[in-house]
Amino acid sequence: MLPKAASPNAAPAPHRGAAKTRLPWLLGPALVAGVAYLDPGNVASNMTAGARFGYLLVWVVVAGNTMAWLVQYLSAKLGLATGRSLPELVGQRVRSSAGRRLYWLQAELVAMATDVAEVIGGAVALWLLFDLPLLAGGIITGTVSMAVLALQGSGRHRGFEYVIVSMMAIIVIGFTAGVFIAPPEPGAVAAGLVPRFDGAESVLLAASILGATVMPHAIYAHSALTRDRFPDRTQHMTTSTLIRATRWDVTIALAVAGTVNLAILLLAATSLQGVDGTDTLDGAHAAIEGALGGGIAFLFALGLLASGLASTSVGAYAGAEIMQGLLKIRIPMLLRRLVTLLPALAILAAGIDPTWALVLSQVVLSFGIPFALVPLLWLTSSADLMGIHRNRWWTTALGAVVALLLIALNIALLVLTFSGAA
Repeated sequence: MLPKAASPNAAPAPHRGAAKTRLPWLLGPALVAGVAYLDPGNVASNMTAGARFGYLLVWVVVAGNTMAWLVQYLSAKLGLATGRSLPELVGQRVRSSAGRRLYWLQAELVAMATDVAEVIGGAVALWLLFDLPLLAGGIITGTVSMAVLALQGSGRHRGFEYVIVSMMAIIVIGFTAGVFIAPPEPGAVAAGLVPRFDGAESVLLAASILGATVMPHAIYAHSALTRDRFPDRTQHMTTSTLIRATRWDVTIALAVAGTVNLAILLLAATSLQGVDGTDTLDGAHAAIEGALGGGIAFLFALGLLASGLASTSVGAYAGAEIMQGLLKIRIPMLLRRLVTLLPALAILAAGIDPTWALVLSQVVLSFGIPFALVPLLWLTSSADLMGIHRNRWWTTALGAVVALLLIALNIALLVLTFSGAA
């Protein structure tokens, strides 16, 4: 049976020109989900890559962003074509209650690990900006994210999008300002587009950048964001029109995220190469201040704060959707947010090194990649579920290559980490 969106009785698609005039109204969900690609973990990885190897791994950032485009597009399309999120669809297809609970458990652990990285990033930013203790910074980060989530919980989806996109604008300014002060050599950047490595450490860093590019919670969240954003998606325009628009949404969002991630690497390659301590957020901040001055360092810290606040809000939204979709349990989002804050606050209260906690959170995220990617590819390839919007064979084949590559890289990261090579 075809989903409602694929019904032959659906209203005819509006004229292509009319769809273009409404494009700004159709944009938003991908920009919110795209914040996951600008979280503190991504900042640390790209900064370290540029500081240690210069422009060598430019091609890795570009390749990772290209793969992320396909994954996020498939997630958005799933929500539009079915009116349901990825967790909901998985929950409906896993018959065993024990199986649903196990799937929920791994997804919940991934969401909590994501929260740890993002709250810690916000806490570090507040320490850099205002010399606040890390625990106090974590509490403030969590409190602000609750206020942002209150918009989504009250059904004001556009308000939630506006706040997140505004934070993304701060992230863009904060992380790219240094590149305009000390621009990279165009020839060196172009040379970095040629795939190559320089020893085992560069391979490990490339795996870290690529393996952490696609966040599981961003996949879960994007399908839910498009579902919530267009609950009556066939009332004024067809699903096909919305899917065409979401390609623009995903393209814009990933272009922004990719540009910022590339700018972080280029900043480090141009101004911080060979400087000690840039593998930590506070060390990178100090190095930027020494190389480019206090103003650029302030903007960097401000961007890091916006990164932590925005990404932790989206992560909490994803976590609530995971619980509701898989376990059919709905608890107030703010209450759930309070509970998921506890691990991050406990780490900060215990005085655990923030950088080590960030690394550990990325390891936990690696476990969740296959559980999000494989069902996404399987469901979007199903004619019974997607109808006329199912993947074409070449989309499925390309998605399978991307999924296998990302899974292999994350497995390599886990092996290298636990063997002591990382």
